[in-house]
Amino acid sequence: MYRSRLEERLAKWFELNDIPFEYESTKLNYQISAVYKPDFILPNGVLLEAKGYLKPGDRRKMLCVRDCNPDTDIRFVFQAPNNRLNKGSTTTYSAWAEKHGFLWCHANNIPMEWLQ
Repeated sequence: MYRSRLEERLAKWFELNDIPFEYESTKLNYQISAVYKPDFILPNGVLLEAKGYLKPGDRRKMLCVRDCNPDTDIRFVFQAPNNRLNKGSTTTYSAWAEKHGFLWCHANNIPMEWLQ
């Protein structure tokens, strides 16, 4: 039930001393302050993020960047958009981008309208 022996030991101590407590009964949001530097910024303000490999940390970062900058147009340029997120996943890089509202393209086929 507890994540560590220390937590279990503390819970027992609280119980022995008739101290009421709750264990992991709430969730708190937090934000880590960091800086994102887009790979490319086009004259029209579109940000392009070039990805050969879309690591889990990159996915979390890009969602946070988007959430913290909702008016910023961030688009992905994938080297291999049909690559899967990991070995066991059925989700491709392109499907992940679409699911999260990001426009994307293949590195060999950047739409000209993105550049205007």
